[in-house]
Amino acid sequence: MESIDYPIVIKASGLAAGKCVILPETDEEAKSTLEEILVKKVFGEAGAEVIIEERMTGQEVSLMAFTDGTSVVPMLPAQDHKRLLDGDKGLNTGGMGAYAPAPIFTSEMMNEAIENVLKPAVNGMKSEGNPFIGVLYAGLMLTPNGIRTLEFNCRFGDPETQVVLPLLETDLLEIATSCADGNLANINIQWKDNAAVCVVLASKGYPEKVESGKVVTIEKLPNDMVCFHAGTKTENGNLITSGGRVFGLTVWADDIASAVKKVYANIDKVTFNGMQYRKDIAFRALEGAK
Repeated sequence: MESIDYPIVIKASGLAAGKCVILPETDEEAKSTLEEILVKKVFGEAGAEVIIEERMTGQEVSLMAFTDGTSVVPMLPAQDHKRLLDGDKGLNTGGMGAYAPAPIFTSEMMNEAIENVLKPAVNGMKSEGNPFIGVLYAGLMLTPNGIRTLEFNCRFGDPETQVVLPLLETDLLEIATSCADGNLANINIQWKDNAAVCVVLASKGYPEKVESGKVVTIEKLPNDMVCFHAGTKTENGNLITSGGRVFGLTVWADDIASAVKKVYANIDKVTFNGMQYRKDIAFRALEGAK
């Protein structure tokens, strides 16, 4: 590590619920991170081995796509907020909120991602005798040198799905059936001309030592707002928290600014002790619109 002169990313190579990526800012922080993972075993067996990679710079975009193993149809681009605190500060999390569509992702970028990322991945799996059918998730970085692929997931993303699917006009079951039957090319997938914003409500202590078992109160929500449960359970007739990310509050509106205003205006309709959330979801889109 002392032989390199560029910013790095340290990753625990095992599964750690999306919280195993650390972005140290100094050499001392990097060494401390390695000690936490390898010696103190903060990620358990997931941290038995670490990967040190060059850190890319730029904004991230999540691009999910439907595929039947041959055809590829992208969904709306979304942007997630991985850091715990406002201004993209604090620890990495599984995601503290999202919005769609991401205005920074132009139609030219979409075409580039389809031709250079999504189609090659689907075609490659097919050529190897392992065709993939379902939802392919590409985590992209918009670097000064163009689009780079950070990761692939074979599933819907969280919390990106909470802002993408509310904008889907075509029946999801119809799309899934077309993927399974190999007829995706014959369906015209339509999207609403709106925007959606999701704010994650998390437990105190997340993403480290989480405080659970807190009683939740949910008041009546507006018709264009939905509360997705992520970490709850019922106990003695009460709804209580049972995880780090507890809810995803999603609003859809004519544009991102309207959705942001409405979700934060109604956020106090869901309450539990120790609730924390970011107050700047979609700030990049709002700054870009100024």
